[in-house]
Amino acid sequence: MTNLFSSFDLSTNIMSMNWLSTLIIAMIMPVSFWLIPSRSSWLWNLVLSTLHKEFKLLTGNSSLGTTIMFISVFTIILSNNFLGLFPYIFTSTSHLSFTLTLALPLWVSFMLFGWINNTIHMLAHLVPQGTPPILMPFMVCIETISNVIRPGTLAVRLAANMIAGHLLLTLLGNTGPKLSMILVNILIITQLLLVMLESAVAIIQSYVFAVLATLYSSEVT
Repeated sequence: MTNLFSSFDLSTNIMSMNWLSTLIIAMIMPVSFWLIPSRSSWLWNLVLSTLHKEFKLLTGNSSLGTTIMFISVFTIILSNNFLGLFPYIFTSTSHLSFTLTLALPLWVSFMLFGWINNTIHMLAHLVPQGTPPILMPFMVCIETISNVIRPGTLAVRLAANMIAGHLLLTLLGNTGPKLSMILVNILIITQLLLVMLESAVAIIQSYVFAVLATLYSSEVT
């Protein structure tokens, strides 16, 4: 990198080899994970069943088909967030071109389904219950704007959280050669704590993205 923000220049377009890092998880996952029961596969199945139960409550549908899409989105984001913590691996979830690709089709499909099949229900959502008649035009404008910016907020929230942690790790790491031995030891401990924090952020942000997408889908049914 020539500077701190060179990972966001035009050289990292969709045709770049960096974007193949999203497929690394498929290459390093052993085939035995899917064929032979193990503790890791049992733990992952437990996570998936827990997510299915929670998404089932949010969507109001008990079938697996209604939640498997959101579980898949959670898995994709989680794997890419964790891969970005390893050295020399491109963090695709820190780019809006990746996060918008996930958020925008979901939002458009929800809106098309809602306005085509439940038009009256969608119109009722524009005016919250108990709104005074004089405020109804303003509430319609506010609710419309908040609905339109939903894919942007989903994408920016995920990208900004991933960028912030990586930039902080990079800034602190660049100061290492200029510090004394005592400060370097403190810096290493700080970096380890930040990596632990970023691991938690990777899980939380993927979970928040999937839950918000599930909530948006429940509003159109």
